Amino acid sequence: MIGLKYMDKKKLESFKKRLETRQVELRRMVNRTQADGRSADEDTAQDIADRAASSYTKEFLFSQSNNDRQTLQMVDIALARIREGSFGECIHCGKEINAKRLEAVPWTRHCIECQEKLEQGLLEEAPR
Repeated sequence: MIGLKYMDKKKLESFKKRLETRQVELRRMVNRTQADGRSADEDTAQDIADRAASSYTKEFLFSQSNNDRQTLQMVDIALARIREGSFGECIHCGKEINAKRLEAVPWTRHCIECQEKLEQGLLEEAPR
């Protein structure tokens, strides 16, 4: 297992900084899309086409905000795992998560094998 015991401190600090930067970006995006959604609600468009466009915009913003919130939650969990000393370990099997996988998606919680099982419905999603 990689965990904090075996991961180079510089590498771990690099992941931490990347995650913190992503956390700030995601919080900003979530706040912005919420504000944009509220302003779309204030639209007093009377024309049916304008109302349809406004409705589509609100739905799009809600979907985008939802995805950003989910990613933000995973980033928050990854930062907590750094503090706890379990960053870099699969939450299901406990094996080391491949370094290239962590580089690509530092908030990942599963090794590639468990992620594939999860996507195939062969593994239940663990509580966050």
